[in-house]
Amino acid sequence: MRVMVMVKANEDSEAGVMPTEAMLAAMGKYNEELVKAGVMLAGEGLHPSSRGARVRFGSDGRRTVIDGPFTETKELVAGFWLWQVHSFEEAVEWLKRAPFEPGDEIEIRRVFEAEDFGAELTPELREQEERLRARIAPR
Repeated sequence: MRVMVMVKANEDSEAGVMPTEAMLAAMGKYNEELVKAGVMLAGEGLHPSSRGARVRFGSDGRRTVIDGPFTETKELVAGFWLWQVHSFEEAVEWLKRAPFEPGDEIEIRRVFEAEDFGAELTPELREQEERLRARIAPR
């Protein structure tokens, strides 16, 4: 199973405050453990929302672009990992070992797999999905 681990934004991350050398070293060591265990598929930090945008899709078909920053930091993501684990419980155990600061909040959510869509994912749609995954895999 794949899970996305989302690091919630806070005032510092939204202000563009970079992690300390000690935090970068601790996170680097942790990421090495994840890679050695075959868990980590991807992981990155994100720039603050002041450098981002949202696109709102209206019922009238219009698209509205909203430039950052976004005021409610509890709703923002500052970074992420994509992990391959055997169970949700394994993901939780890995995350409990992460070198975060008191007060930090991290969210874990399962990534939908083809099997999760049941009969709605027709053989044609499944083939299309597999074709697209094959094309992006070498990147």
